[in-house]
Amino acid sequence: MHTFLLLGTAGCHLCEEAELILNECIQSNPQMEVQLIDIAEEEHWQALYAICIPVLLHAESQNELCWPFNSIDILEFISKNANPVA
Repeated sequence: MHTFLLLGTAGCHLCEEAELILNECIQSNPQMEVQLIDIAEEEHWQALYAICIPVLLHAESQNELCWPFNSIDILEFISKNANPVA
């Protein structure tokens, strides 16, 4: 199981768009767990990501996919982080 975090905040139209795209992508990736993180709830998230949300973060590697991204970008990001090159 691979954990990905979608960093965003309430009322952000780009974050809502990113969530829709991500939801389409994860339907075909059962090995993927996604957690939605509202950066407003944690100061360290705000400090790191306030001006660049939405961001898809791979929890294990800390690799980031920053907006703008589309379904192809997400699928490539998932593949790269689910099967890292040794």
